[in-house]
Amino acid sequence: MGRPTITLELTEDERSTLKAWVRACKTPAAEKQRAQIILGCAEGESGAAIGARLGVSEQTISKWRRRFASYRMAGLSDAPRSGQPRKIGDAKIEEVIRKTLHEKPENATHWSTPLMAKAVGLYPTAISRIWRAFGLKPHLQDTFRLSSDPHFVAKVRDIVGLYLAPPERALVLCVDEKSQIQALNRTQPGLPLSFGKPATRTHDYKRHGTTSLFAALDVATGKVISQLQRRHRSAEFLRFLDTIDASVPAKQEVHLIMDNYGTHKTEQVRAWFAKRPRYHLHFTPTSASWINLVERFFALISERHIKRGAHTSVKDLERSIESYLAIYNRDPKPFVWTKTADTILGSIGRLASKLVNTAN
Repeated sequence: MGRPTITLELTEDERSTLKAWVRACKTPAAEKQRAQIILGCAEGESGAAIGARLGVSEQTISKWRRRFASYRMAGLSDAPRSGQPRKIGDAKIEEVIRKTLHEKPENATHWSTPLMAKAVGLYPTAISRIWRAFGLKPHLQDTFRLSSDPHFVAKVRDIVGLYLAPPERALVLCVDEKSQIQALNRTQPGLPLSFGKPATRTHDYKRHGTTSLFAALDVATGKVISQLQRRHRSAEFLRFLDTIDASVPAKQEVHLIMDNYGTHKTEQVRAWFAKRPRYHLHFTPTSASWINLVERFFALISERHIKRGAHTSVKDLERSIESYLAIYNRDPKPFVWTKTADTILGSIGRLASKLVNTAN
């Protein structure tokens, strides 16, 4: 006679949930199949028909029918597996975390997995797993510098306001110089990239002089007005200002975001701006170069072009940079600023509070 078939009746919530499981793309395949089995059983479909349609055995269908009848929706989840029991207790894990956060090894400035393993009597692999589980990275250390500018808040609000809501019919340019770019050439040729092996270069190099890249980044379009000069003085900055003036529309208002470098504030530079009232200056806070978007472009050109380059002379380096800039300006992409001034000031305020509490 065999075991009698269990009749399933679904509530509206159960039926809609199971149908949602079947429709959703991210539902695991096993759970989707179980939902289809239960829906078929509830509609009176036989186990043989369901098995033929889904490609499973009648025993599997019977198993999930019984599980659902006993535990409803909770019965469709996999039962927890036994696995290997934990070998490291909570007390030992707490000791590792406490030492990592509040102590230092006797013979080093920070913990490594071997040092911590020796200190607490565990294997280095166990220390590594604990650190990963709690997001601890004692081998890393970030750098920071809090600005001491008395007008920090006002300057941040001013510049971020230009990024998020630029004036209508006005041009916003971020201006700065990437100075002392070295023309370096490796002492020996390296090997090219190959399967399973990275490209190589010698650790030593020959210096062939330096150049400076003056750049003005258009915040709206990402296009860069640039000029390469061998020296980095007020005279060179004035020549770059003339380049900017010749590159932008004659009657358009221009807002320049610059840092507080001395060459930007000489009498000659002040006189240049006094003769051109359409230029509006916005100075970044001291020790806050991160707020000038042109720094993002400098990071890009360094990473993609300058860092791995090899140049036999300053002229060779300058030709290489000019070639990169010409290609970049064919299809520029703006760097989009997303954080509001309130968000930035709130983060800095929290950091300052932590530093004060740590010092006390």
